[in-house]
Amino acid sequence: MVYHSSFVDEEGIMKACGCPLLPLKTHIKGPAPVSDQDKIDIVDEAITFFRANVFFKNFDIKSPADKLLIYLTFYINVALKRLEGCRTLAVGTKAIINLGLEKVPVPGEPGFPFPGLFSVPRSQDEAELFRNYLKQIREETSGRLLNCAYRPNGTPNKWWLAFAKRKFMNIVVL
Repeated sequence: MVYHSSFVDEEGIMKACGCPLLPLKTHIKGPAPVSDQDKIDIVDEAITFFRANVFFKNFDIKSPADKLLIYLTFYINVALKRLEGCRTLAVGTKAIINLGLEKVPVPGEPGFPFPGLFSVPRSQDEAELFRNYLKQIREETSGRLLNCAYRPNGTPNKWWLAFAKRKFMNIVVL
């Protein structure tokens, strides 16, 4: 059974493209509200559930936060694919920084991995808000993922990088 997000209460949460802009434990500048450091956020959930959720080809959406969990699971898969050949933390960090510099597509643009999962932005402002949120959440996820993918001595953690070979929802990562 697939793991779902615990963020089902949407009261007071702003949305863009049908996706809740959930609070993050972050120091990275962006549109996400700041969460308490002692609370679990959506990035924590995505990393915790990744190794189980990546095996599923179908994902029932029970709340809008599940859409974000799907997106983050796919992004973690892409990031691990980039880290696959990196033998040290320094080289892995460089690869993740390069991934972060890539353009972030929003629904309706070419390159967005899940057409139909999120609604198309109604305005350019909504598109930019969602793009900035995705960029912020990707950067935060990348930073936390490096702590999992590499041991404290800077060597790769094979128990994480082995998942780079998996296809999430049968989507091939290049």
